[in-house]
Amino acid sequence: MPESKSKFLIPTIGAAAVLTGSVVAYMYLKSPAGDSSALGSAKVVPSTALMATYINTDPEAWAKLKQFGTPEAQKLITQGLEKFNEDTLKESNISYEKDLKPWVGSVMVAVLPPNPVKPAQLNTPSGEPNQPTKLGSEPNVLVVVGIKDKLSALNFANKLKGQKDVKFQESDYKGEKIIETGSQGKPTYSAILNNSQLVLAPERQTVEQAINTYKGQPSFASKEGANTILAKGVDIQNSLAQIYVPDYAGMVQQLIATNPQAAQLPPQTLNQIKLVKSMVMGVGVDDAGVRLKAIANLDPQLNKFQYQTSPAKIVGQFPTDTLALVSGQGISRSWSLLVEQSKDYPEFNQAVAQVRQQLKSTVDLDLDKEIIGWMDKEFAVAAIPSNQGILARVGVGGAFVFDTSDRKTAESTLIKLDNLVKQQSVNVAKRNLGGKEITEWQIPQQGALLAHGWLDQDTLFIAVGGPIAESLTASKGQSLENSETFTAVTGSLQKPNGGYFYLDMDKTMAVINRVAPPSTIPAEANAVISSIRGLGVTATSPDTSSSQVEMLLALKPSTTK
Repeated sequence: MPESKSKFLIPTIGAAAVLTGSVVAYMYLKSPAGDSSALGSAKVVPSTALMATYINTDPEAWAKLKQFGTPEAQKLITQGLEKFNEDTLKESNISYEKDLKPWVGSVMVAVLPPNPVKPAQLNTPSGEPNQPTKLGSEPNVLVVVGIKDKLSALNFANKLKGQKDVKFQESDYKGEKIIETGSQGKPTYSAILNNSQLVLAPERQTVEQAINTYKGQPSFASKEGANTILAKGVDIQNSLAQIYVPDYAGMVQQLIATNPQAAQLPPQTLNQIKLVKSMVMGVGVDDAGVRLKAIANLDPQLNKFQYQTSPAKIVGQFPTDTLALVSGQGISRSWSLLVEQSKDYPEFNQAVAQVRQQLKSTVDLDLDKEIIGWMDKEFAVAAIPSNQGILARVGVGGAFVFDTSDRKTAESTLIKLDNLVKQQSVNVAKRNLGGKEITEWQIPQQGALLAHGWLDQDTLFIAVGGPIAESLTASKGQSLENSETFTAVTGSLQKPNGGYFYLDMDKTMAVINRVAPPSTIPAEANAVISSIRGLGVTATSPDTSSSQVEMLLALKPSTTK
């Protein structure tokens, strides 16, 4: 996006309102209040809009953020907001708190397709008749600002009348006034609709489209797929913003078509994109931290994925000092589906064929049956701190744990792999850990590179790095699943679910700080990171027509006194 348009997005309320504040004087104080909900704002957004973001300006919702963070982090955020206001309202003698906050209601930012470029704008050589109309290369932005207090808005407009270096020109369009304003830069266009909504855009044609919509042309609210997601949104506490995409595949195709630098997607990929019909996302703040939920409405005719609920019992196999984990269910089924759906992708099929051939020729292993086939139940992959052995310098080792219903095939596969590494000057030895027999791949004078064994009848572990096997096989009075941090980060995520992504920020940073130079992370970034307890993500799919992703950025309570 060109610099002029990208800058327009950032000071949505501030600079745009300063430039167009004089139009507020046209409002009638006795006019009825407008609908400032997401659905109400969407009624003046043209139906051609690709997506829209509804921003809640209620200070109480944003104030919830103050309950989190270290004093350094809160000071950093406060300074950032002050600088934002200073830069946005620079040389305008306008205060956001005093002049804008009292009357600015909710804000919706919509992205529309590029305006058609006329032949004269294409630098076409003269003498070439009948040049086709083309689209510009950049989407347009339309901002809809709800006006919650007309008296405060009028006072603000009167204050702006005395501002210097702000030029404006008004014109009529279908009975509505369009104001062109400018102050040492590209002009901004705006209009007041129904005396209750201010529409702003960097292009006049975009404001005209909003007026046409207000006059009765199809709106974003009436667009197929949009009305439902606008009305329902995402159920999330203290919502800060909600993003609506009523036609996901259409949006992707439109953005690619108007971007000359974007690679064209093959038909197979476009068919996959059509799986998602619409999408809505919400961001909010609750007692645990910042939470994001995204709901995708799927085409059940195209959705071949068979969702499986994960029991999450495998998390109990990991030690409490685990710093990151990914868990799920049924790798073998997902692999079969991936292979089936990718049959029209020559590059993928060729790569899979090469891997299959290589495994068969080197270790006589069948990729589908002997490596992936027995991974049919719950699994987890984790990073665990390690300050000993071959991975001491890295500071972290890896662990893979699989529940399987086919132990015989899994053992046969491991025997073949053991025999292969024996031929590479690697010592393969067995030893007993916590009453469990494990097999280690030992590199002379460096220690164990990898170990594998069975935690119970159906649960196989593969540990990368010497000490990791010890931590997995040790008697567990405590495990990751009942640790304080894991419970805080994942305990409020929706259950049942398909598995977790989990990150313990404190343990992760402890490893990074131990192996990296102290100056690697800037002080400002470290202040923010120190306020984060962890990150948890999960996904659910109650049926073939919907899927939901939930993410929690778990934050530490404020230590400010």
